[in-house]
Amino acid sequence: MEVFDDTNCLLGEGPLWHPLRGQFFWFDIDAHRLYTRTDEGQQVWQFDEHVSAAGWVDEARLLVASESALIDFNVETGAHAKVCDLEADNPATRSNDGRADPYGGFWIGTMGKMKEPGAGAIYRYYRGELRRLYALWSIPNAMCFTPDGRFAYLSDTPTGKVWRQALDGEGWPSGAPELFVDLPGDRYRPDGAVVDADGNLWCAQFRHGKVAVFDPDGREVRSIALPAKRTTCPAFGGEDLRTLFVTSASQEPEVTTEHDGRTYALRVDVAGQQEHRVIL
Repeated sequence: MEVFDDTNCLLGEGPLWHPLRGQFFWFDIDAHRLYTRTDEGQQVWQFDEHVSAAGWVDEARLLVASESALIDFNVETGAHAKVCDLEADNPATRSNDGRADPYGGFWIGTMGKMKEPGAGAIYRYYRGELRRLYALWSIPNAMCFTPDGRFAYLSDTPTGKVWRQALDGEGWPSGAPELFVDLPGDRYRPDGAVVDADGNLWCAQFRHGKVAVFDPDGREVRSIALPAKRTTCPAFGGEDLRTLFVTSASQEPEVTTEHDGRTYALRVDVAGQQEHRVIL
């Protein structure tokens, strides 16, 4: 495990490998920043409110989730335009985890800024429509998708549960979600997640300094330790999609170290999926 970037983010999140640019992006939610790092060094974009996750639209543009909107953001020019509101009438909430699905949609969760129970929801943006899928969630996380596009994964972090949701032919939920894993809180706290090309779920465990890997049957098959205890979200990247990037946080009142908030990278022996394009 190597340090990819030594910035001590307050709440590092939303890691994204842009397949057309061959470039890695991530967010510091509480600092309202989007980061990237290339061979030329680090670049930072400052926003006026919380920003947390993104999907790629084309070579230059990202769909960025902020606390009040989904934004069409050009990383080459800095130009931006609102695509739609996201709980803009509720100043108590912000966006959290999100990811594009295999159908061109974008899933995004919201949560209370003070982590109020049941204050959040999960939405899907698809071809011009933002639809609320689930309500009364506390900290929606782990939104990711199986390689065949048949299932989504979801977690409400305080519950310790990860759910698997069947999808229809356009990527909308079909039926009720089923329990995938129920994780004990003394060793797990499911945060962001991603699915590799073989269908295994790689899920960061906040406050436990690790990424736990579960096979499609829900069996834990691997655990990867990190120097940072507040691991938040993994993502696959690199030319062959065999580099595992992991973001972390340092904003909690408990004791922090120099490792917390950094972004890490590790070469692994399995490839990830290419991140899907968002169709606006």
